[in-house]
Amino acid sequence: LALSVFGSFISYIYSAPPLKLKQNGWAGNYALGASYISLPWWCGQAVFGELDRPVFWILPILYSIAGLGIAIVNDFKSIEGDRAMGLNSLPVAFGIDGAKYICAASVTLTQLGVAGYLYTIGETTYTAILMALILPQIYFQATLLIPDPVKNDVKYQASSQPFFVFGILATALCLGHHDFADLA
Repeated sequence: LALSVFGSFISYIYSAPPLKLKQNGWAGNYALGASYISLPWWCGQAVFGELDRPVFWILPILYSIAGLGIAIVNDFKSIEGDRAMGLNSLPVAFGIDGAKYICAASVTLTQLGVAGYLYTIGETTYTAILMALILPQIYFQATLLIPDPVKNDVKYQASSQPFFVFGILATALCLGHHDFADLA
């Protein structure tokens, strides 16, 4: 119930005054990332397990930073409208060049951090899987996102996002199969 109330609250304040999170590129895009990544992850964990360890809260929150980067891609195509409506999306605030690097960095660095965590808990196979899923994303960033994020936004998302989603899945499977008693 608490997750449902939280999700409803986030969806309301995303568009409604006085907070209207979408007016701020950082807050709005993070709210989208959390709604698409953290909330479903927590709901799945609550249904199929327990939310009894900090890692079950922290990793989805971290992945939501990557979700912020994914949400930036959607802002490239609406930069003129955002500017006209007074929305301070990250492409408006930092320009297209600045925002494309924020996008790439948030997606890549977050996943590298998660891979590092998986490695520290001894999950080397899942670390290797996640690293293998990060590499194509970096390739698509270098060949589609960075050269022209406005022209290539849809192609970049279609090419890169499946690897990102499979990375989330691999991480969730890793946590579901990991024996946290070994860390105690």
